[in-house]
Amino acid sequence: MSLLSSFLFPSPPSIFITAMSVIFVPLSAIFGIFEIKGIHLKFSKFLNVSSQKAISRSKVIKLSSRTGMLTFYIPAFLAAVLSLGFFPNNELRFKLIVVALTIHFSKRIFEVLFVHKYSGGMSLDTAILISFSLCFSSVTMIYNQHLTQNIPEPSLDLKYVGVVLHLLGIIGNFYHHNILANLREKDDKGYKIPKGCLFNLVVCPHYLFEVLDFLGVSFISQTVYPFCFTVGSTLYLMGRSYATRKWYLSKFPNFPKEVKAMIPYVF
Repeated sequence: MSLLSSFLFPSPPSIFITAMSVIFVPLSAIFGIFEIKGIHLKFSKFLNVSSQKAISRSKVIKLSSRTGMLTFYIPAFLAAVLSLGFFPNNELRFKLIVVALTIHFSKRIFEVLFVHKYSGGMSLDTAILISFSLCFSSVTMIYNQHLTQNIPEPSLDLKYVGVVLHLLGIIGNFYHHNILANLREKDDKGYKIPKGCLFNLVVCPHYLFEVLDFLGVSFISQTVYPFCFTVGSTLYLMGRSYATRKWYLSKFPNFPKEVKAMIPYVF
């Protein structure tokens, strides 16, 4: 028995899942490179920052940040909740995947409604793109897990390790989002240098914990597609965090240069 077969389910007999596993990583990497090059998904501090000079800012249809972010997360949340009806599967691992995705997106919706304090906006095209990506990826992940029904489990069972990683990611992400929110008083729309906990080491620790969350879901699943999703998401978030650090350096002369982008002491 190979190491991979002891760790992963066999690839499901689905051209669709195979194609998504192959496509997601390079596509996400391209978007990450775009972020580094200054071609950003247009939300938050990057709404009006782009090297795409040919695009007229006046033609961008804008949403409020709250509306845009709810557009991100509600479809994926509903997809996770409704999947139990569409995919009747009583296996524990499948249910854990659905619960993990439901927790992830319900937390994000809670933050959008009650935690985040907004300063910028979001373009409609970015809201639609991210909403589709998150919903499509969630449905794909759930369908992928459904296809493992009645297939023998990997000999190395890591689903409970995945649950722990997922919860650590959820808690760490929420904690650092709360630090960001507390930087602003009511009606304050300015940016400040975030400090405290891992913000002392990296500018985007919330991204790092989001990756940990995704890694936990991958360990729960123990199939190829979620790991591809995690790798692709990591590459994109590395690009976005690099751009975020560059933005802080340009706006704050006193920004500590030893603070990395996303991975303490490394990147």
